[in-house]
This record gives sequence, C-alpha cells and structure tokens, in this order.
Amino acid sequence: MTDVTRILSAIERGDAKATDELLPLVYEELRILAAQKLFHEPPGQTLQATALVHEAYLRLVGDEPQGWNSRNHFFMAAAEAMRRILIENARRKKSLKSGGGYNKMAGLEVADLSGGTEIGPDELLALNEVLEHLAAEDHTLTDLIKLHCFVGLPLPQVAEILGVSSRTVERHWAFARAWLHREIRGDG
Repeated sequence: MTDVTRILSAIERGDAKATDELLPLVYEELRILAAQKLFHEPPGQTLQATALVHEAYLRLVGDEPQGWNSRNHFFMAAAEAMRRILIENARRKKSLKSGGGYNKMAGLEVADLSGGTEIGPDELLALNEVLEHLAAEDHTLTDLIKLHCFVGLPLPQVAEILGVSSRTVERHWAFARAWLHREIRGDG
C-alpha cells in the first residue's frame, strides 16, 4: 500500500489530519497534469494550473470525501474534476451573457485532441458533449479520452492509471479516435 493509498483510506475513515498529509504528496503530480492540460488551451486562458489544481483538490477532499480504493483511482477522480472545471469555465465563457452560444462541432478535428493544438471553448464543449454519449456505452474509452485529451497525459501514463498494457491503450485510442471522428463529422 502506497502512502497516498494509506492517506486516502484515512481520509475515508474521517481522519482530518490525513487531508493535510495528502496535498504535499500529490500536489506536484496534480500540478503537472494541470499544466499539461492548460498548455493546450487557447491564449488568454484565465485559469492557471495552480488554480485548477486547488479547485480540483477542494472538490476531491471537500465536505464529503470519496471512497478511493487506490492512488490510480484518486488520479482518475482528479482528471474528472479537472475536466469538469474546464468545461464549466468554457461554458461560462460561452454563456449568452458573455456573447452567445456555441456551434455544436465547429472546427473540432480529431487530430487536435491529443496534439499540441489549442482547443477553444466551443471545441471543448463539443468534445464534452460527444464524451457524455460515449460514457453511456463504454467507461474505459471515456476514461482514456479524459486522461489523454482533457488532462494531456501521454498514452503510457494513461495505461498505468487504467491498469492495462500500453498496447491495449493504443488499441483503445485508435478506436476512440475513429469513434470521435465519426461523431464529430457525423459520418454515421
């Protein structure tokens, strides 16, 4: 059992001191994840990596601590929290109050999702929309896309977090790219 897993178990049991012990152990990894994701955001992004980490951390260990069964489970939850924060931020930017709605699939290319290309708020919302449809069918692919596209983790790290081989993640990513392309383009 790693220190992170031990501390997560203590948090679940209600140990208030454990929450204070967790942040120093996971902060740098969460900061790297946030920085990788924000690197792909368009210029003028008002959300900084530190703010993203802090907001995600507060959601993870807030009023009702979750029951994490491992370090990987915690980081999957962190990836989901970061995704939700980025989506909320994109929605806020595109709200009618801020100047009008968004075009469902405007300009999003599958090649943009894991490369160094910036994905704007419209594209981020479109990706989130198709991802919600996929979540109803396949949680593994959904998790892979969240970790790879929203958090910006390389496929080998995604494989480690998901607990599968790199080859399996590569196969799943090939399928996910094809599925996303079909959904984004409306080819089927």
